[in-house]
Parts: sequence; structure tokens; C-alpha cells
Amino acid sequence: MKKNSGLKKLAPYVWMLPSMILMAVMILVPIVTVFQMSMSQITKAGVIKGFNGGANFKAVFASNTFWHTLQNTLVWTVVVVGFSTVIGFIVAMVLNQNFRGRKIVRAIVVFPWATSLIIQSVIWKYIINADYGSLNVILMKLGIIKSAVNWTPGANAYFAWECWIGIFVTVPFVTFCVLSGLQSIDDTYYEAAEIDGAGFWRKLFEITLPLIRQSLTVSTVLNIIYVFNSFPIIWTITKGDPADRTHTLATYLYKLSFYSGRSGQAAAVSVIGFVILCFCAGIYMILSLRAEKEDQ
Repeated sequence: MKKNSGLKKLAPYVWMLPSMILMAVMILVPIVTVFQMSMSQITKAGVIKGFNGGANFKAVFASNTFWHTLQNTLVWTVVVVGFSTVIGFIVAMVLNQNFRGRKIVRAIVVFPWATSLIIQSVIWKYIINADYGSLNVILMKLGIIKSAVNWTPGANAYFAWECWIGIFVTVPFVTFCVLSGLQSIDDTYYEAAEIDGAGFWRKLFEITLPLIRQSLTVSTVLNIIYVFNSFPIIWTITKGDPADRTHTLATYLYKLSFYSGRSGQAAAVSVIGFVILCFCAGIYMILSLRAEKEDQ
């Protein structure tokens, strides 16, 4: 009997073992490898020569491009996540209402998220082109402008457009995360609130937001990780140019490694990004635990 009970206790771990091995190979090994590379001297051919202390990190921190890139990454993440969350929440509130053609509208909303980011980026790159972009063509045909406008006169303008594209493709994800939370709310809560004389804003802040907090939290955290590491939009539109002023950490480390042959510094940038995300995840866990304690 004791042997059988012991086997039953071990059974869940046996079933979990393949997944744990897969996670170790696919997640832990690359992380350890990147940390090793960040502390090593690496040739342009990618051969690790040996330990070099913190030389890669010193070189990265001494670069003005890195600090501007870090600033861009923070602005990019805050702007895209912030605006997409607000807009996605509003769109979800609209789609949660009963109206004719709601299914068609939902299909249209999900389209930007379902399409490849590279395809979306290429399309937007041609839309805002000063010479033959469709944005200029449409505005001139409508009589809003008389001649073609250069929508990207400098790095800041390019970066602003990239942020807009990031928001555009991220809104559907937030919308459907929030919509799933809205549809789980029982209508009796709103009916009781209306009997008590509650208006739209009171119902929003006292019923809707508290009950979809979990959906909003999940979408926000996943969005931060996804947007922070986003690569296709910025690389397709500008490749970090002009003069490396539109880089984020993802594109910057790619350019360091595959264009400049500085894989050690690229690994150091990757580690820095990893630490920042771990810090954000830690804050999220602390806030979640506090919220759970308050609910109890």
C-alpha cells in the first residue's frame, strides 16, 4: 500500500517531466547562453574566445546610441501599451453592445492583429510615402491638401508613425481580452445598479472595471512583454535609421550582432532588456499579491 501511495505521489511529476525538460532546453539553455556571451569576447564569426569581465557592458553603457535607444524603448512601450489599452477598452465596450452587424465589425477589428506584422508594416510604409503614398493621393483627391506632404521629415516623425502602427496592430488584442471579461459579467449587476439610480460612469467604475480587472491586467502584462520585444515594425519601416535614432533594444541588438559583428555587446543589450522585463514582472507579481490580499 505504501509503495502504491508513493507511486501515486510521483505520477504527476513523471507526467510533467517531458514538459520540464522541454522548457529547460528551449528557455533556460538560451538564457544561460546569452548571459555567457555577454561576459565573453566573441569574434565576428561568432566564436567565443573567453571571459572578458564586464567589457561588453562597459562598451554598451559608454555608447550614446544605447541610452537613446533605451529611451526610445521606454517611450515606445508606454505609448503603444497605454493608447492601445485605452482605445481597446473603448472598442470592447462598443462591441459588447447589441447592434446590427456586430459580428462583421468584430471580424474587421480582429483583422489587423491576425495579419503578419511585416505585411502591415510594409503597407503602412507605402501609405505614408511622400512620393507615391496613398495617404497623399487620397487627401489630394479630397481637396484637403494641394501637393504631396512629406509625412516623415525626420527621426521623430518616423518614430511617431511607428508608434501609431504599433497601436493600430495592438488594439484588437486588447479589445478581445477586455471583451471576454465584459461578456462574463452578469447583467443583473447592471440592472440592480440602475434600480439604485446609478449612471454610466458609476456603473463603469464600480462594476465594470473591478470585474474585468483580471482581463485588463493579463492583457497589459502580455502587451508590455510583446511590445517591449517587438521587432518587425521598426525594422521594416526604418531599420533604426536615420542615424540610429529610431532604434528600440530589439532592433539595436540585432544591428549590433548581424550588421556590426559585435555579438558580445548585442548579448549585453539582450541581458539588460531581460533584467528590465524581470523587474516589471516582479512589480506585477507584488501588485497582484497585494490585490488578492485586499480581496480576501
